[in-house]
Amino acid sequence: MVGRIHSIETFGTVDGPGVRYVIFVQGCPMRCQYCHNPDTWDMQAGTPREVDDLLEDYEKYRPYLTNGGLTVTGGEPLMQIDFLIELFRKAKAKNIHTCIDSSGVTFNRNNEKFMEKLDELLKYTDLIMLDIKHIDDEQHKVLTGHSNAHILDFARYLNEQDFPIWIRHVTVPGITYKSEYLQQLGSFLGELDNVKALDVLPYHTMGVPKYEALGMEYPLKDVPALEKAEAAKARDIILYHMKKRKQELLLGATK
Repeated sequence: MVGRIHSIETFGTVDGPGVRYVIFVQGCPMRCQYCHNPDTWDMQAGTPREVDDLLEDYEKYRPYLTNGGLTVTGGEPLMQIDFLIELFRKAKAKNIHTCIDSSGVTFNRNNEKFMEKLDELLKYTDLIMLDIKHIDDEQHKVLTGHSNAHILDFARYLNEQDFPIWIRHVTVPGITYKSEYLQQLGSFLGELDNVKALDVLPYHTMGVPKYEALGMEYPLKDVPALEKAEAAKARDIILYHMKKRKQELLLGATK
């Protein structure tokens, strides 16, 4: 099985638990305005790599991957789901912790073939890091070019399967960094029981030089970076409304 690979990071520290070997795959249907990897969008770009070749390379770094494992990000990993299934099946046979960093945009309960493959993939997956770009559907369409309906339903499905997830959310000034949206996101997450971690990331402008090098106009060129302290405040708001929603559900269940 061959995957289209953009790049590999051999000492990743922000892509799941511990130190990780991170595979960036090609292909993504979304066009997030703050994306700092627009060169991963094209499904036909990148380098073809075989599963066995990648796992052989992983073994070279295993002694340094403290409490870590293998993460596949992108791009959107689920666009190459057949490749992921074989990669993770063989990785688990080698006792490697497996993680997917996904937007969830390809999820579709009504696609029987996709759901069969997803359930097979989950057998070999230890963790999914789910990126929720925007909690408001209309604003999500503006920000990414797609609805968030399948993404939120993906979170619900993983909750139904009692499958552990880490939530990632980028706070962008004037776009996602608004109290009403942070409250809504917290309330949504409060309805889930499988959220094991919440990463609230401050928007940054480090992708601007890449856009310039690719001859592309950066959509958020007039939006300033967000301070880490502001992202921490945003996380507090989300967590407060998560807990509030859980308490509401608990009280409702006891009546």
